[in-house]
Amino acid sequence: MSDAPPKKRSLASLWLMVALAIAPVAASYLLYYFWPPARTVNYGELIEPRPLPEAKLALADGAPFRLSQLRGKWVLVTLDSGRCDAYCDRKLVYMRQLRLTQGKDMERVERAWLITDDAAPRADAIAPYEGTWRVRAAGAEVLERFPAAGSVADHIYVIDPLGNLVMRFPRDPDPRRMVKDLARLLKASQIG
Repeated sequence: MSDAPPKKRSLASLWLMVALAIAPVAASYLLYYFWPPARTVNYGELIEPRPLPEAKLALADGAPFRLSQLRGKWVLVTLDSGRCDAYCDRKLVYMRQLRLTQGKDMERVERAWLITDDAAPRADAIAPYEGTWRVRAAGAEVLERFPAAGSVADHIYVIDPLGNLVMRFPRDPDPRRMVKDLARLLKASQIG
């Protein structure tokens, strides 16, 4: 046995290991809270998910309708008058084409036109958009849930399969970018 005193071990290596373990957590915290991304990849404006109320509505032909009938599907929604001006027609075309461009996933997407007044939809605004739910919603509480920068009629909205309003597209949207957004949502979604 040696009478030499035991060597004092340096705590530096211990502190170095602790610092290496804490560094990634601290860096991620700082990046998340203090360095927001300069831009995002989505084109549509993400909305804080908000459930839409279960209102008793009616289809344009008078049949009863509830938004819950569309649960399990992604829903493209436009809110507009039954008179449907040229911009309304363009939104309905965008919604139809947006659904068709999804290929095998198009069955996961529904379209709804919430009619915000008592005007009857024109016959020529019905036939080209076969498959679009035409819902009378004049005065319904559900209309108050759609946020708008300007008028609610300016936007096309997206409702997720759980019935939450999650996105809106701007007035005069770029259809190509809308297609990419919806494709991204459908690809990432495990529901609907």
